[in-house]
Amino acid sequence: MLRVGMVGLGKMGLSHHAIVSAHPDVKVVAACDQTAYLTSVLTKYTGLKCYDDYDRLLAGESLDAVIIATPSKLHATMVESALERGLHVFCEKPFVLDVADGERLAAMAEAKGLVNQVGYHFRFVGAFQEAARIVNSGALGQVHHVRAEAFGPVVLRPKGGSWRSAKGEGGGALYDYACHALDLVTFIAGAPTSVSGVALNSIFSRDVEDEVYCTLNYASGATGQLSVNWSDESYRKMSTRISVWGTNGRITADRQECQIYLRAAHPATPDLRSGWTVKYTTDLTREVWYYLRGEEYSAQIDHFVRAIEDGRKDNVNSFRSALQADRLVSMILAGAGGTTKAASLAAAPPGGFWSRLFG
Repeated sequence: MLRVGMVGLGKMGLSHHAIVSAHPDVKVVAACDQTAYLTSVLTKYTGLKCYDDYDRLLAGESLDAVIIATPSKLHATMVESALERGLHVFCEKPFVLDVADGERLAAMAEAKGLVNQVGYHFRFVGAFQEAARIVNSGALGQVHHVRAEAFGPVVLRPKGGSWRSAKGEGGGALYDYACHALDLVTFIAGAPTSVSGVALNSIFSRDVEDEVYCTLNYASGATGQLSVNWSDESYRKMSTRISVWGTNGRITADRQECQIYLRAAHPATPDLRSGWTVKYTTDLTREVWYYLRGEEYSAQIDHFVRAIEDGRKDNVNSFRSALQADRLVSMILAGAGGTTKAASLAAAPPGGFWSRLFG
């Protein structure tokens, strides 16, 4: 039975706590959060031992692993403290805000032989896994273009007060949602070597961007596009999609399905015919022991647990792989010159933008 400490009890932390607490091979022995009301309620009604100080948690409990779901700016120091004590670490995304920190921590985890994983849960969605399988099989031929998109209604009015709305704490659409799309790009099509044409736009937020756009460039000459907007209320919820074009066809995947078009059948994928094939996530997803928000959330926790039990180091979502997304984020920030442009339409009266455009 693995002894796990839960660090951070916000939205994602509570989700992880519910999932890992239900895992048959795990015992959550303690949690840590600075919100006294929350921890007192948990202790009162569940008996969970809670701390308000991370160092005291590490010093006071005998743990095998920690799950870190704190604001992004705290990840590096917390991960390092856990690794120094020989603990396996699952850390929420993005991994770190400074690539140099990530390089050091990845090397540290590898040197100590510790299982390390970052919470890019889309890698555990059946349709995205199928897209990665097909692209890596060579069935699409020579890949020449990739497009990653994420749109949804997260920020629809001026607001603040959360770490997600503070630039220095890892907030904004880039760190919160674009990093998911970038991780899928590296997972399915490999890591771009540079970015160009960066645009970070603020629509409603004061300190961070609400839109992220850029071109992705590959060493092979292939190109890509990243388009992210978390202020798009035409979507019911945040939706992420990736498309890959090759000389033998195209593939598009989202949370629901994987659409494949091949000009000609390929021997590496005998399950695919020429023309269109659609595969649905419901057919590609294995059942999990506990469902919350989506099978992928439980699947990623189970993968972490199994990797520890089996002594596997080839994790699907290691610190090293998550660093690829962190590097791209760093490139995008550098390409934007550290500035976020405010969109004038945010302050425009109703109809003003359209009347100027068509009037």
